[in-house]
Amino acid sequence: MNLEDALGGWPSGGNNPQQPANPAWPGGQPGGQPGGAAWPGQPGQPSQPSWPGQPSQPSQPSWPGQPGQPSQPSWPGQPSQPSQPSQPSWPGQPGQPSQPSQPSWPSPGPKPSAPGGWANPSPGAGPGFGSAPQKNMTVPYMLALPGGVHDKLLITIVGTIKPNANKITVDMLKPPNDLAFHFNPRFNEDGRKVIVRNCCIGKKWGKEERECSVRFPFTQGQPFEMKIMCTTREFKVAVNNSHLLSFQHRISDLRSITKVNIYNDLTLSDVRTETLP
Repeated sequence: MNLEDALGGWPSGGNNPQQPANPAWPGGQPGGQPGGAAWPGQPGQPSQPSWPGQPSQPSQPSWPGQPGQPSQPSWPGQPSQPSQPSQPSWPGQPGQPSQPSQPSWPSPGPKPSAPGGWANPSPGAGPGFGSAPQKNMTVPYMLALPGGVHDKLLITIVGTIKPNANKITVDMLKPPNDLAFHFNPRFNEDGRKVIVRNCCIGKKWGKEERECSVRFPFTQGQPFEMKIMCTTREFKVAVNNSHLLSFQHRISDLRSITKVNIYNDLTLSDVRTETLP
């Protein structure tokens, strides 16, 4: 705003007959001293500094509580200061529309898609927060194989051995009651660790296989990953990316083996199947 506009059209020089160039003294002291300082309480001096409580000084700095100053910085609780684009925003300040440079403050309810705006994250929302969801797999766990077993079928079992585990078991079943492959690691059989393999056909157990050329691969309290691959001749088992053993088929009709049961002293995080190329 120009000074002439603030004075309502008065000239800024000394040609106004009612505004002498003399400084005003308290109590109406006469006499003219050009360039004199103004004293508090003297009205109508456009170039005076502003004192608290003095009204209508458009170019003065603003004091808290002083109304009607369009260029003042905004203070908390000061009403009706429209169109202050460069003022900082204070929490709770009313009536300040369209403040583009103000920081964004959280408020109840959703904030619609403003770039850089504050958001209240919800559990599991947004990319980058994580990791694949953990499956809830209760033990004993049964995996169905609708098409049965076939060549190059790979079954992957991921879990953790319980700290005080006695044994874990994986059974490949031919319903209703036959076991095509019984895989049974035991952590303390007469003070030894052993992996027992067998089959059960017509409620009769076959000959056990116990020998193994590699070290017992499971550790109590530790995670593991086991893979069972089917070929036309046998089941091959690997644990933690190392080959463990093989078990030749004793049930020749592989398509009739349609279930996998996993149970005893372990927890499960993933069980999946795939066919290798």
